[in-house]
Amino acid sequence: MSKVINQRNTISFLILLAVVFPLLTNNTYLVHVMTLSFIWMIGVYGLNLLAGYTGYLSLAHAGFFAIGAYSLGILTVKVQLNFWLAFLLSLFITSLIGLVVGIISFRTKEHFFAIYTLCLGYILYLIIDKWDSLTEGVRGLIGIPAPAGIGPINFESEISHYYLVLFFLLLVVLVMYRIVHSLSGRTYIAIRNSEDLAKTIGISTMKNKLTVFVLSTLFAGLSGALYASFVRFIGPDIGSISITFDLLTYLLIGGIGTLSGPLVGTLLIVWLSQQLQGFQEYRMLIFGPVLTLLVIFYPRGIVGAVSSAYTKLKGKKELHRTKVSGNGAIRAEIHPDKQVKEG
Repeated sequence: MSKVINQRNTISFLILLAVVFPLLTNNTYLVHVMTLSFIWMIGVYGLNLLAGYTGYLSLAHAGFFAIGAYSLGILTVKVQLNFWLAFLLSLFITSLIGLVVGIISFRTKEHFFAIYTLCLGYILYLIIDKWDSLTEGVRGLIGIPAPAGIGPINFESEISHYYLVLFFLLLVVLVMYRIVHSLSGRTYIAIRNSEDLAKTIGISTMKNKLTVFVLSTLFAGLSGALYASFVRFIGPDIGSISITFDLLTYLLIGGIGTLSGPLVGTLLIVWLSQQLQGFQEYRMLIFGPVLTLLVIFYPRGIVGAVSSAYTKLKGKKELHRTKVSGNGAIRAEIHPDKQVKEG
């Protein structure tokens, strides 16, 4: 019970800190960086749901991120649709393409699945880059509108956009929490641990994997749509494989297969990158060895390492407490209290 209360207190504190963050600084650049961090976190959660809980690593994640961004951009700039209608349609388009891709891609397994999605991601990048009449090619889409106001609330300012993205991030975290702590979440973990064993106990692995893949692409599309409305200019580079590897780096450093890993990893790397802006050319020379060592010694990332250390410490305390109570019982048996009668 105390563990649950502590978790609730920690989560409540982090949410409160995120809510009051814009009020603690007058630097709009910091608010801008934090908003971008929230957008990337949503995409990382999509990758975590697929790779962390079913064991299938998709390297086409940046492609679906780009589909969400370009769908919103094309529908608002070229088709001139209402922003929120275009926003919903962009999520639908991304999920629909994810469904079609998932049906085909899950005919492969393990590293073949990763190679297939890597090729698919590159094809999506080439389509965006070469289809000038639709995507404007290397010129990119310019003039993507900010989110339309809802009643008296508008999203033109940096701070209002910050709170809009924070709302969607909290919604994604809530959905992830409900999935992981449900029967579906345990089903996905069973598939990750042993797909053949999951089949023998009656789990429809294809149906569950497809559901997770579509949800993963939905999160990627949501992240892309929010990115397009925030930056208001997009180019083919957002669909490049380097974006996928950035998202994967955030996930691996934070902790794959953990709920808070995407938050920790994204915040850490994004803010560290800001401090190392003068060394952008050598960024991977710095992150590469760190990531390699982390994967070797702490495969579940920072969150997994902290969780394991806490579990070991708790186990040692329990063992020490058991030994102390056991020694006390032995001493009580060897030296029982005796009452001497005087007569």
